[in-house]
Amino acid sequence: MLYPDICEGCGVPLHFDERVLCAGCILQLPETEFHLFHDNDAAARLSGRIPFISAMAYSYFTDGGMIQYLLHRLKYDGRKEIGQFFGKQLGHQLLHWREAAKPEVVIPVPLFAEKEWERGYNQSALIAQGIADVLNISVNLSSLVRVRATATQTKKTREERVKNMEGAFEIEDHDILKGLHILLVDDVLTTGATLEACALTLLKVENIKISVATVAIAV
Repeated sequence: MLYPDICEGCGVPLHFDERVLCAGCILQLPETEFHLFHDNDAAARLSGRIPFISAMAYSYFTDGGMIQYLLHRLKYDGRKEIGQFFGKQLGHQLLHWREAAKPEVVIPVPLFAEKEWERGYNQSALIAQGIADVLNISVNLSSLVRVRATATQTKKTREERVKNMEGAFEIEDHDILKGLHILLVDDVLTTGATLEACALTLLKVENIKISVATVAIAV
C-alpha cells in the first residue's frame, strides 16, 4: 500500500485490477485491429514465404513510441510482467479469430541457450504464456530449439536477415507436434525473416498448421 505499482506509461498509481499500464495509456496504444480481418499487413508481410492460416500483430512499432519503450523494458530491464501483459492483450484479441484459425498450442520463437541464460528468460515465451492463459491452451517450449547463435538482425536488409537465420532452428520432437495447429509467437515482426525460419523448420513436421502472432509490427 505504501509503494503501489505505477503505470509504465504515465507514472500514476495503478488500480488494483490494472497491470503495467493504466486504462488511459492502454487506450493510447497504437493497436492495429488486425485480429478483425484476415487480409492485414502482418499477413501480407509473410504471404508467399510460408503457408499459414492466419497472422496478426497487436500494435504498431515506431521509433521512440510507447511500444518500443515497453518492449525495451521487457527485454533489457527484467520487466517480465510486460511480456505477460502483452500476451494477455494478444490472447483477448485472438478470441475473435474464426474457429478454423484458433490454434491448439503456442510456440515462442526460441533464444539461443546462452542468450537466454544471460537474460534470464525468453521474452517471447512470456508473451506466449500470456496468450495461452487466455486461450486455455498449452505452451510448448521444448520442440523448437535454436541451435546456432545469430548476429543481431538490426540494420540488416531482408536478404541479410534471411541468410543470418539459415540453419538456426531445429525440431527436437516431431511426433508431439504432428497434425497440430501451432501459434508461432514473437515480440516484433519486422521483415519476418526470423518467423520465416522458424516456420520453415516447423513445417518439416507432418500435417502441421501454423498461425503467427506478434506484439508489434514495425512500420
